[in-house]
Amino acid sequence: MDVEQQVRRLNDALRLQGRSALQYALTGGSLLGLEHQAIAERFGEFARAEIDDARRIVEKIAALGGEPTAEVAPLRFDSDPGKALEWLIESETEALTALQDAIEPTGREAASEAVEHRLEHIIMRKQEQVDVLLRATRS
Repeated sequence: MDVEQQVRRLNDALRLQGRSALQYALTGGSLLGLEHQAIAERFGEFARAEIDDARRIVEKIAALGGEPTAEVAPLRFDSDPGKALEWLIESETEALTALQDAIEPTGREAASEAVEHRLEHIIMRKQEQVDVLLRATRS
């Protein structure tokens, strides 16, 4: 495993992971209209899952001897529900790419296989959330 590269890429993903949690809370708490309340409630669940996975990423960075970033990617507020959902899709797609990129330097040893497997689980969960967002944007 290329530990330096692994820590760098995990920190790239962590920066976006922090945004994901906050963006779901911001968007879910600010969506107006009866038609958006069911999905807004789900965003609370999504935010909690993002925090749990951010903690797991931090734990891995620390276990590798690295220092986790405290930087969070910029958030965006939009009062238009359609635009808010589009931004969530865009930002979550960016986070998915960063998580996928973090798999490359894992290597083939047992510890690296565990990192790869954890990242794959995070990717799967986030992709399921994006699928919810995509369905919500279609009429």
